Amino acid sequence: MITPTQLTDRDRDLMNQAVALARKGLYTTKPNPKVGCVIVQDHTIVGEGWHEKAGEPHAEVHALRNAGARARGAEVFVSLEPCAHQGRTGPCAQALIDAGVQRVVSAMGDPNPKVAGRGHRMLEQAGIEVILADDELGARELNSGFCRRMETGRPLVRLKVAATMDGRTAAGDGSSQWITSGEARNDVQHLRARSCALVSGIGTIRADNPRLNVRLDEPVAQPLRVVLVGRNQIDPTARLFSVDGPVLIAGSDENQMGGEFDQRTERVCLHGSDGQVDLDQLLDLLAARQCNEVLVEAGAAVAGAFVAGGLVDEVWVYQSPDVLGSTGRGMFVLPGIGSMDDRLCFELSTVSQIGRDLRLVYRPYSSH
Repeated sequence: MITPTQLTDRDRDLMNQAVALARKGLYTTKPNPKVGCVIVQDHTIVGEGWHEKAGEPHAEVHALRNAGARARGAEVFVSLEPCAHQGRTGPCAQALIDAGVQRVVSAMGDPNPKVAGRGHRMLEQAGIEVILADDELGARELNSGFCRRMETGRPLVRLKVAATMDGRTAAGDGSSQWITSGEARNDVQHLRARSCALVSGIGTIRADNPRLNVRLDEPVAQPLRVVLVGRNQIDPTARLFSVDGPVLIAGSDENQMGGEFDQRTERVCLHGSDGQVDLDQLLDLLAARQCNEVLVEAGAAVAGAFVAGGLVDEVWVYQSPDVLGSTGRGMFVLPGIGSMDDRLCFELSTVSQIGRDLRLVYRPYSSH
């Protein structure tokens, strides 16, 4: 087991560059982690790389190819422990050994049980100096969903809500377009882009008829779109079927799972209580399909079910500076809360201004 070490200012600067490279794969590497790598020879950067897409070479391999012969005797700064197992690509630890590097600095160990220290041990056994940083410099936050799935068997779940200053998600007549500004809606596209799966409910599909895809002018691996239908049926002509990308229809009654859909649409029955989809089973299923980050964009009933079940890691509220009044619709349906003792507690993590709106990120409150 390698003891974490405080990095020098020079090493921190180089590791920050590696983490910045890793961020370039934010929308494309899923289900793999985002990883960046910098190779230094005689205080000069001779190679850089990042993992660009699952199934393609990892960051270390790109950086080694970039460095060529200059990698021999060089230092390597990588945002995640080099892998030690054979997947769709070969082990990066062995690639670094074969290249003859002399020192490897990692921002964090790999939480994947297939690696979990094996990469560092391989390097040390080959006579390479290995340094594990005591500060991961944002590498873990960048891969928060991957870490969550590897460590708990569940994906990281984010719940996104667009609401007015008085907590209304729609007017009394049901209209909700557009509560937030164009800038806020564009920000949501980036949140979708980093997600492996996007979950919505049949009520939202019927009311808004959304496509639920990512619309950005840059490479994106489109998320799996999941629709919770319960005992209802979804219209095969809904707009989400008009764009490319897989769709998973999750119901709670096998007898109600009929309908004609194309081959990219899958149906699964996850029977829960009161005719609803079992959300615990859903998250287990998504984790088994290597979904790291799940984004819930749904109405108050589905949002309330996720929150009440303790299944939400982050609540992203896009709050407009408008008021819709007492006839407007609320953010959550939570019938089990009758007193202050029943309340669900969150703490504010970050606040950002997006256009004329605020983006508020909350996490479940823990007194520990």
